[in-house]
Amino acid sequence: MQIDTTAIVDMLRLAQSPREFLRFAKGNLELWANLLIIGWAVVFMVWQGTGFAISVGTVFAIWAILAVSLNLVVGFTGLLSVGHVGFFGLGAYTVAILTSDAAYEQLRTEAIPTFGLPFFAALPVAILFAGLVAVAVGIVFNRFRDDIFVLVSFGFAIIAFNVFLNLRSVTRGAFGIHEIARPEIGTWVFDGELEFLALVVAFLGLVVLISWFIVTSSFGRVLTAIREDEQATEVFGYQVTHFKLAIWVISAMMAGLAGGLFASWTTFIDPNSFILLESMLLVCIVILGGLATIWGSLLGAIVFVLLEEGMRFIPFLPAEYVGQARQVVLGILLVILMLFRPQGLVGRYKL
Repeated sequence: MQIDTTAIVDMLRLAQSPREFLRFAKGNLELWANLLIIGWAVVFMVWQGTGFAISVGTVFAIWAILAVSLNLVVGFTGLLSVGHVGFFGLGAYTVAILTSDAAYEQLRTEAIPTFGLPFFAALPVAILFAGLVAVAVGIVFNRFRDDIFVLVSFGFAIIAFNVFLNLRSVTRGAFGIHEIARPEIGTWVFDGELEFLALVVAFLGLVVLISWFIVTSSFGRVLTAIREDEQATEVFGYQVTHFKLAIWVISAMMAGLAGGLFASWTTFIDPNSFILLESMLLVCIVILGGLATIWGSLLGAIVFVLLEEGMRFIPFLPAEYVGQARQVVLGILLVILMLFRPQGLVGRYKL
């Protein structure tokens, strides 16, 4: 990994000279957005206490994995997909089915296959299964571009939800799956919230590292070229469909990883966790943070989680209206960004 020594020297120089730092910061929206959001997160966590901060950190890490994975497709490759929640659900249900053994649930609902596998044996299966489905779906999706691609990805999200809901002999339908196993290594079980947070953050770091290697490699440069002009990229001899399918599968496998972690953290899932709205919110996170930037995906996830959790503490807002208020505020933020900064908070490209 190469380190940008020039940037480090510039930051040290700015830190030594407050006047130069103020001149640099004036009008630098990206800098102020970073400082404001990170400062807001720190203050909010300190205000709510350690336990709450750990839970919010876990939610952030899972959504950040999803956002980074989707940005590889939407931001770097230019394929606007709204079906990512389908792969998220596939990963979650695979881990749930392979690890749960809720015998008492079978007394009042139809029995489903139970395997009792440990989490770390089920998680690779979930990732591979999401990847295999992505290969099958991606071969079909590669025939479409632009608006048609959005529509078929929309259809995939709806199909996935209906499979989760109606394939009751495997998913238990609307009853959901209980008693999903927590990760364990030998006798050490990740049953504490802090331990699970550390695990999820480690996986997030791995996803960010893999994504960084992808986007800074020659493979990543081809993806960017596809985003800019797919036909011109084909003229230079690149098999564009192969590159698009490869990044689609990689992204889906990362989403499957996030789903497996989500299922193990909540220890219960049902189809309502994977509705189309969740996929739309994920797209909003990517756009909000910025397209074609890994840091932007992390920043967008921070904003979303703070918005989602912070609005529960507004004193004059009734609890039954919190969900609707979140969507309204997020929508207003996106409209403002589209008007004044269509590339997002720290993005490189416009949608």
